[in-house]
Amino acid sequence: MHPRRGALFVTLLGAALALGGCGKSKTDLGEGGAIITGSAGPAGAHNAARELERCDAPVATVALVENPDGYMYSSSYHLPPTPLPLVRLLAQQSGCFRVVDRAAGLRNTIREQELKEAGVLRKQGSTVEKGKGYEAQYTLTPSLTFSEKDAGREIGGIMGMIPVLNKFVGVAEQVKLKDAQVALLLTDNETTEQIAASTGSVRVTDLGMGGMVLGKLGGAAGAGWSNSNEGKVIAAAFLDAHNQLVAQLRALQAKDLPPPVPTKGNGKG
Repeated sequence: MHPRRGALFVTLLGAALALGGCGKSKTDLGEGGAIITGSAGPAGAHNAARELERCDAPVATVALVENPDGYMYSSSYHLPPTPLPLVRLLAQQSGCFRVVDRAAGLRNTIREQELKEAGVLRKQGSTVEKGKGYEAQYTLTPSLTFSEKDAGREIGGIMGMIPVLNKFVGVAEQVKLKDAQVALLLTDNETTEQIAASTGSVRVTDLGMGGMVLGKLGGAAGAGWSNSNEGKVIAAAFLDAHNQLVAQLRALQAKDLPPPVPTKGNGKG
């Protein structure tokens, strides 16, 4: 048997066994939990993915910005308009960066300063002051291309030639291979040099049957990313890309960082 067909046979055999078990789905990554989940903050990463690669200490402050070219996936998938919240959580949970906000949080900060200048906010004791913001030493930009193709006829033809599996040819015609190709680009804001780049990819096979997904995938963090197989694939691909990026970050010398956020542990809270 051709090596590629042999590998496909193993995959399809697993599918047949799964289908024989009353069509129950099985997800291994994170034991059925979310791929990107948990929290990050002063207490460190909490309930982060066990597969997440981490740094011993942050190397710089970083701002995450939207890809100017947008994200290539169909609106029919009903996914959130941007994967940026997923990447922001990964960046903070890994401990590789101090994340500064250049989106809604920044706009609200500016709004608070405007209210103070307009006399709406208190003057004495106010912590909203100009000149206290931290600069973004690096910029991290994600990109994403999502694709889906019908592979049912090709796989169904192979299954039709294999005893035992040939009874599942009808199911095989529903097979779709879903691919997410993502990249993370890291730029030094002082020199404008792109100092690191990484790619991530994930492929899963969906055999229909109530949305069963074959492959080691769980859910995904954030509203909309755990509601579909497409969202799960995209989240897993960004986790993969982040882990690839960490390998490069560990070789970088840390920049001079601003003071840490006050906490009870460092005596500032």
